[in-house]
Amino acid sequence: MSTSNQPDESFRDSIGTITKEGKRNYIVPKKPSGKFYDKRKILSYVLLAFLISAPFIKINGNQFLMFNVLERRFNIFSFPFWPQDFHLFVISMIIGVVGLTLFTVAFGRIFCGWFCPQTIFMEMVFRRVEFWIEGDRGAQIRLNKQKWDAVKIRKKITKWFIFFLISFGIANVFLAYLVGSDELIKMVTEGPAKNLHTLVALLIFTAVFYFVFAWFREQVCIIACPYGRMQGVLLDNKSINVAYDHVRGEGENGRKKFRKGEDREALGHGDCIDCNQCVVVCPTGIDIRNGTQLECVNCTACIDECDAIMEKVGLPKGLIRYASEDEIVNKEKFKLTTRMKGYIGVLSVLILALVAMLFMRGEVEATILRLPGQTFQHKGENISNIFTFKVVNKTVNQLDSIHFRLKSPKGELIPVGNKYIRVGKQDLAQGSLFIEIHPAFLKGDKTKIEIEVLDGDELIETVSTNFLGPRSFN
Repeated sequence: MSTSNQPDESFRDSIGTITKEGKRNYIVPKKPSGKFYDKRKILSYVLLAFLISAPFIKINGNQFLMFNVLERRFNIFSFPFWPQDFHLFVISMIIGVVGLTLFTVAFGRIFCGWFCPQTIFMEMVFRRVEFWIEGDRGAQIRLNKQKWDAVKIRKKITKWFIFFLISFGIANVFLAYLVGSDELIKMVTEGPAKNLHTLVALLIFTAVFYFVFAWFREQVCIIACPYGRMQGVLLDNKSINVAYDHVRGEGENGRKKFRKGEDREALGHGDCIDCNQCVVVCPTGIDIRNGTQLECVNCTACIDECDAIMEKVGLPKGLIRYASEDEIVNKEKFKLTTRMKGYIGVLSVLILALVAMLFMRGEVEATILRLPGQTFQHKGENISNIFTFKVVNKTVNQLDSIHFRLKSPKGELIPVGNKYIRVGKQDLAQGSLFIEIHPAFLKGDKTKIEIEVLDGDELIETVSTNFLGPRSFN
């Protein structure tokens, strides 16, 4: 919007982080303040505390959160997951995608401003360090323009050093999620000389985090993150978003600078006094008055800044607020649409399915398969097949008496090695066994057999597999 009859649409041809010459426009936002910023700080610090402490919290001996991709071991809320539980991981990811979609349809990109780790680290950690060392927007701009004297060198090096330390700390927490907190503590106590490869990987991750938060910054949200583009597909006029009330702000004759004692309503001007403070406080450099844009991360900085200005000039707050387009134009209140109800229905079904699968999930899981490439053998009057087995112990207790018993059909199960198998806590044991069955009990070239897995006298699981026999036996 503008004060002329023809709206200025030039913002659609570029983004705030690129100059007219095509060079990087470094965004130096004003330090935000206000009720929304205070609430975001509290939430951010709670989430940061959770993120940092989660890999070091243990429940029943299990790390609260762990994503050990190398060993394919995962702990989610202290529940251990193995490759055999991949279907649970898939449905969890689907629930996350559907939930995020529902959230976006209803409330726009609020996740980015309030919950996204990129935004939290950038705005609540690195940016606050920058404000503390270099000052607010004006002081930072002056510092960037001044020559490299002792003051500038001291401030810049101090900032960069602290950024490096924070990045190194984040990399260590990231490593704790990947290899486990116990392994990380072991590496730290052993020293870097014995874990040189890990140290190199740690420094690489540190460099990545430093690059993102010291230089790339808001470009992650604008260029790298696909969520901004996804919201353009998901949002509609009923979605609540950080929005500028253009009806109230522009009036009939557009926005106008504030003059004390002037009757703006009589002159046909809106409540927007064109102070530009909503732009200078924006961490992605956009003008929220141009409407919903993919660069907007819903951080609410513009809401707080606009409310402060409105209070100073004696105009009602809420010129920029959480609102839908239909609320601004038609004064319609928020309500669930058919699309939202559909997403809620799908999400409910998926959550119920996941809960049911979790309750049905066993703590000990066995897989028994016929050895690939091997045919049957004659052992006297019997037909013999060789099988391989894997037993996964998902508990924190060692199992010392795991063994197998052929349930059906009648035959003999012969383990290779010891009859009883020891499986350590959260560990895997594997081996081989022979099964011999008389031809009279076979039903063709493939017969379904059932094998019981026991821990001592306790039945843990019954596994089904195929037994290969000669075609002549029916």
